Amino acid sequence: MEIFGFIANNWPVILRLAGEHISIVAVAVGLAILTGVPIGIAITQNRRVADGVLYVASIIVTIPSIALFGLMIPILSKIGQGIGWLPAVIAILLYSQLPIVRNTYTAITNVDPALREAAIGMGMTPFQRLTRLEIPIAIPVIMAGVRTAVVMNIGVAAIAAYIGAGGLGVLIARGISQTDPRQLITGALAVSLLAILADWALLQLQKRLTPAGLKR
Repeated sequence: MEIFGFIANNWPVILRLAGEHISIVAVAVGLAILTGVPIGIAITQNRRVADGVLYVASIIVTIPSIALFGLMIPILSKIGQGIGWLPAVIAILLYSQLPIVRNTYTAITNVDPALREAAIGMGMTPFQRLTRLEIPIAIPVIMAGVRTAVVMNIGVAAIAAYIGAGGLGVLIARGISQTDPRQLITGALAVSLLAILADWALLQLQKRLTPAGLKR
C-alpha cells in the first residue's frame, strides 16, 4: 500500500518523467527508422557490403549502454551537449540500427523470386517493385525489428538518467542512491509497463500495415 500511496502523491512527477522517457525513445527510434530502413534496402544489392554493415551494427549493440553514454560525453562536450537529452538520443539511435537494418535486409532478400519475376514480366520498374511488392511484403518483419528496438531501448533509456537525460530512470537512480524502495519499485514498474504498452501498440500498428493477402 505504501507504494500505491507514493504513486498517488507523485503522479504528476511520474507522468512528466514518462513523457521525457517517451520523447527520448520516440525521437531516437524514429530517426533509426528513417536511416535504418533505407540502409537495409540499399545493402540488399551487395552481400559483402551487407555483411560489413551488419557486423558494425552488431559491434555497437555489444557495447554496454553506460559505456556508450560515457563515450558520448567527451565527443558532444565540444558542442556543449556532453550530457543530457542529445547524447541519450544518439546512443539509442545507434542501438536501434541493428534490429531495424537486419530485419529490413532479411525481409527484402527473402521475398519470393517468383514474385519478382512476375513483377518484371508486368513491366514494373525497380522502384515500382520495391514500393508495390517488396516493402508491403516486408512490412511485418520490418515492424518486428522496430518493436524489438523500441522495447529494448525503453530499458536502455532508463540508464540515460545517469547522464542527466531525465526519464523514468530518474526514479530508479534516486531509489538506489537514497535507499528508497518506493522510488525504485515505482520506476521499475513504470518502465516495464511502458515497454509492454509500446509493444502492444506497435503490434496493432503492424497488423494494420500488413497487406490483407499476407494476413490470410
